[in-house]
Amino acid sequence: MGKFVVQLDPMTGEKYISAPFTGHQLVEHPIYNKGSAFPANEREQLGLIGILPEKILTMEKQLDKVYENYVKRDSPIEKYVYLLSLLDRNETLFYSLVLDHCEEMLPIVYTPTVGEAARTFSHLFRRPRGLYISATKIAEIDEILAHSAFSNINLIVVTDGERILGLGDQGLGGMAIPVGKSSLYVVGAGIHPALCLPILLDVGTNNEELLNDPLYLGVKHERLSGEEYDNVVESFVKGVKKAFPHALLQWEDFGKKNALRLLNRYRERICSFNDDIFGTGAVTFATIYAAVKAKKENLKDQRYVFFGFGQAGYGIANTLLNALTEEGLSLEQAKALIYPIGSRGLVFEEMKPHEYQKPFARMRNDVTGWQLQNEERIDLFETVHNTKATVLIGTSGVSGAFTEEVLAQMGKNSERPIILALSNPTKKSECSPQAASQATGGKCFIATGSPFPPAIIMGNKTQVPQCNNMYIFPGVGLGAIVSMTPRVTDKMFIAASKALASMVPLKDAEKGNLLPEIKDIRKVSEEVAFAVAQQARESGLGIRLPDEKLKELVKSAMWEPRYLPYRYESK
Repeated sequence: MGKFVVQLDPMTGEKYISAPFTGHQLVEHPIYNKGSAFPANEREQLGLIGILPEKILTMEKQLDKVYENYVKRDSPIEKYVYLLSLLDRNETLFYSLVLDHCEEMLPIVYTPTVGEAARTFSHLFRRPRGLYISATKIAEIDEILAHSAFSNINLIVVTDGERILGLGDQGLGGMAIPVGKSSLYVVGAGIHPALCLPILLDVGTNNEELLNDPLYLGVKHERLSGEEYDNVVESFVKGVKKAFPHALLQWEDFGKKNALRLLNRYRERICSFNDDIFGTGAVTFATIYAAVKAKKENLKDQRYVFFGFGQAGYGIANTLLNALTEEGLSLEQAKALIYPIGSRGLVFEEMKPHEYQKPFARMRNDVTGWQLQNEERIDLFETVHNTKATVLIGTSGVSGAFTEEVLAQMGKNSERPIILALSNPTKKSECSPQAASQATGGKCFIATGSPFPPAIIMGNKTQVPQCNNMYIFPGVGLGAIVSMTPRVTDKMFIAASKALASMVPLKDAEKGNLLPEIKDIRKVSEEVAFAVAQQARESGLGIRLPDEKLKELVKSAMWEPRYLPYRYESK
């Protein structure tokens, strides 16, 4: 396990890569391979003559060729498999291609297509990527982590495969998510792929279909729980701290019983965050913040109703809570503006709510004087009607939950209501953008969690803003790594959100365009990373550099996928 480093020639100032090997070994390594783009001098020096065809192509010509092959694939999963095979051959070319076709390819590289890849992972498996840590081998954690391709890992994305998108327990197939998420860190924030490590904790699965599949590659027993499960995670975290002491750890797609619990247990011990909770919270808050500014109002002027209150709902509400207190409200005043609705209606303390809902549960006297049909179960419409809600947030996975009656009431409550139907995939969205616009007389702000075709919003046909976590987590990761903060705080996510919202001109927000275009993701991540690094510095956690130097550091850390010269220095 060696280090991946870019060298600088002290005489010429030229950047180059010291090739660790030659010949077949070089062209078969996806980090180092240039394929047909190796120039003549490198072919001679690196033992490639005769291994490659005579013709030398520029990267531009290579990109033309691979894109031509990509568009020939008919289905999203076929396109996914093609891109994955390119990633396995030539990572520089893969990332250059995806950056050139960002809007087209991100739904293939990650959601929604990655869900199908996770579901069929064992059947699609061709080449190992990342590390698979089985509970049966956890005693060998140090040796397993030493099998990483490189020793200077900066970023780890880990899952146990229990809550994969809207598919639930996918066991070993969950590895498709860290692989995809790592790619988004590279595309979005320019973290070099050699410094990213996807990991799957294989603790079993409760998915009977997988357990009965003779081709399933994971361990075939029920998912571990309780002390056994905790011991695996504890050994894993200790191993990571030992092997990669400066790495950022992102928890991804853990089940609701473990996600927040693990984050709270380890966020002070290791630099880490959970994107399902805080990434979702931050991008949704940024969307709300942009809309509120367009309304020329404040966050504390709004009343927030949540339909569905698991990891995502908690993350959004927690981010709002911190932002509201920054506007001068007390914690109790801020909580009073938030109304969570779960499977049993409006959540009350007496219902013994789960850990996500508990901090935001209401008291019975909060609904005194409300117009209700059944005080024991207060539904969505009654909550929207009685609270005079101005912001409606859906993370329920219940298709069509935002009925015409509910949406029309939102239009009565506010001149410009904010409606966020965030459930994935598209078929589970609480409403369509068109339905929200029609029911509110075309005056609502609308954003979704899934991609929708352009819709009539505020009288104009426009692209529907998508609360895509990619606007946040790559920049947060880059900012945390660059600033060398020992932990990621709530304030850093608030700073990230406001940086994102500030990139939307007021005139655009007033028209309903609440987020930047995804094609500008590198610029977005640069601004988010800078804001996170600033906040780390102000909190006494990050490196102490003036803004100008901090900006330069963020920018210089962002890798551009292009071929550098190689030199072979024999040892």
